[in-house]
Amino acid sequence: MGKGGMSHGENKDAEEVNMAAWLVGLNTLKIQPFELPSLGSYDVRVRMKAVGICGSDVHYLKTLRCADFVVKDPMVIGHECAGIIEEVGSEVKNLVPGDRVALEPGISCWRCDHCKGGRYNLCPEMKFFATPPVHGSLANQVVHPADLCFKLPDNVSLEEGAMCEPLSVGVHACRRANIGPETNVLVMGAGPIGLVTMLAARAFGAPRIVIVDVDDYRLSVAKELGADNTVKVSTSMQDVAEDVEKIQKAMGSGIDVSFDCAGFNKTMSTALSVTSPGGKVCLVGMGHNEMTVPLTPAAAREVDVIGVFRYKNTWPLCLEFLRSGKIDVKPLITHRFGFSQEEVEEAFETSAHGGSAIKVMFNL
Repeated sequence: MGKGGMSHGENKDAEEVNMAAWLVGLNTLKIQPFELPSLGSYDVRVRMKAVGICGSDVHYLKTLRCADFVVKDPMVIGHECAGIIEEVGSEVKNLVPGDRVALEPGISCWRCDHCKGGRYNLCPEMKFFATPPVHGSLANQVVHPADLCFKLPDNVSLEEGAMCEPLSVGVHACRRANIGPETNVLVMGAGPIGLVTMLAARAFGAPRIVIVDVDDYRLSVAKELGADNTVKVSTSMQDVAEDVEKIQKAMGSGIDVSFDCAGFNKTMSTALSVTSPGGKVCLVGMGHNEMTVPLTPAAAREVDVIGVFRYKNTWPLCLEFLRSGKIDVKPLITHRFGFSQEEVEEAFETSAHGGSAIKVMFNL
């Protein structure tokens, strides 16, 4: 059980009944009481104000699983979040009640070799909001370690603070791929992660970015957000060669790094085929657990394949990008809902149906 809360025990930290959105079964969410644990010396109690819906949240709702994580017991959903500090533990020195904070949702052990080596995102004991069996943050209040709560600059809203979580995926991917002013970038997929990866790549200095998708609306959003060119592709594996030709024409020069933000056979095969010799393909999306892709031709061109899993040490840079205006995530927030039973159900259906919905946000 994570720090966020527990389903049984004494509620010592909040006088009111703390309510949360529980995933209680397939396609079934219920707003129910969510009892908080005692506040530890290095913890803070945060009143949630903005919580976004992620694709993984929708996967859990629709299938009760995401990759190898399976929901076996009722679980509070949500992990993209920001709020206001209400109480701090006795040893917390850097935050006070009233501070607005963005929460990094994963609590690592800090004892394993991965943590001690600085790659805490790979910690096998990670307790991550809304990843079974750990409860999430779509609740009135949560308890969380203070060192994972980052104070928002005055000109950064709580909604933008919640967007630091998906933006962190793009920032971590750009760091892994060493994006800079001499890196031409291809982004496969214009969903929320593809779009934040594009924004991050631009902030890291990428001079030319082409983004690819099967949906005209999402490509139009990418263009409005600053993509240099867009390419509509098909979902058929038979069209890989044709799509590669279209993408190369749209880029107009070599492709140094391709980000696959979808993670399907078609997108990964296209990325491996279109990337220039000596370039990199960064696998960000996880649409398929297993893929059949042309690795041998890519290896013959020394195309490196880089994996990405969540992020590490990204919140300070994300907040600086937002504060300075280098990145504007506000246009990605397309739908807003309150925190009632009816609105929670409607919000998740809106996110699941896609269409014009990019990021669906709860205002609590």
